[in-house]
Amino acid sequence: MTDTSGILDEALQRLHASGPERLGRLTNHGPMAVEALVRGGQGHTVHRWLDYYRAKLEDMPAPGTPVTDADWPTALGDPRRAADWIGYFERALAERPWREVLAAWWPVFLPGISGGSTHPVIRVGHAVRTLLGPGGETAPRVAELAHGLGYWAARHTPLPARTPVVLPSSAGAADALAAVERIPVQDGSLPDRFAQLTQVPVWPGSTPDPEAARARLADLVTAAVHRFASHGHGEPIMLVHAATAPNAVLRTLPALPRELWPASLDAAWAASAAVTAAYSPATPQTYREADAEAGRSTFDEVFARAAAHGDDHTIKFADTALDVGDRLARAAALRGVELNPPTL
Repeated sequence: MTDTSGILDEALQRLHASGPERLGRLTNHGPMAVEALVRGGQGHTVHRWLDYYRAKLEDMPAPGTPVTDADWPTALGDPRRAADWIGYFERALAERPWREVLAAWWPVFLPGISGGSTHPVIRVGHAVRTLLGPGGETAPRVAELAHGLGYWAARHTPLPARTPVVLPSSAGAADALAAVERIPVQDGSLPDRFAQLTQVPVWPGSTPDPEAARARLADLVTAAVHRFASHGHGEPIMLVHAATAPNAVLRTLPALPRELWPASLDAAWAASAAVTAAYSPATPQTYREADAEAGRSTFDEVFARAAAHGDDHTIKFADTALDVGDRLARAAALRGVELNPPTL
């Protein structure tokens, strides 16, 4: 990705006047989508897309009482404190290097990775990728990390306790996702669905070293992207998060101390499995048309299709599929284009 024009920073500045959510609990996907568009070579579409998307946004909520180092536990997981939390991280990132702040809070936030329908960790993953990528540590990109961390703090919600289900030691990520038991009633909001979770396959079976954790996390992202091709019809918006949430964690690992990588894998697996249980359909579907198009298309062409389609989740899923990069990943991205209604 190159961003010599500053399109990404301009877009982030436009978006930072808006809150992290709208209509009570729907996520502001703007920062994640524009970062994906720029990274995928579609920077020329960003401001047109924002002109469409800004009608959905709400102003940043008014701050209340500042979050402090002394009382932050009382504000953790309180969505009414979103602006207070963003302000806290703006101050923290003005005083300390962003990697230091991220490393300090990452283990605090991991147990609440599924809060906000996993969107906060995804926003953080996009923010970290901008900071590590071309253009580096500009002020809008550091501010975006503050918004992402603040949103995660406000929506921090641990999953319910679940009974572990042992898998064969040889089980890979695809086998583990296939072993996830669907919730009894696939209806209602994501918190209502998560409340029905009673068990989770144990994967991986043993605590890996950091490098093995990174490799297994990459396998999980690949498996979740591939699975979307055949199972995305169950709920094509929500099931993308089974892949985009662990990919956000994977993108963040290079900025974290290696000793945090195994716990990051565990949290990413918990989130992916929970989304799979909540929305995965009972039976797969074929995807012949998407597969045929994937066979004759480059990933640049596939991502351009997603950008022209315009749906924020479709763009973000195609961005994660691009990271996987094989034909089945291209087919999965095209399934997203097929299954979700276009917005542009």
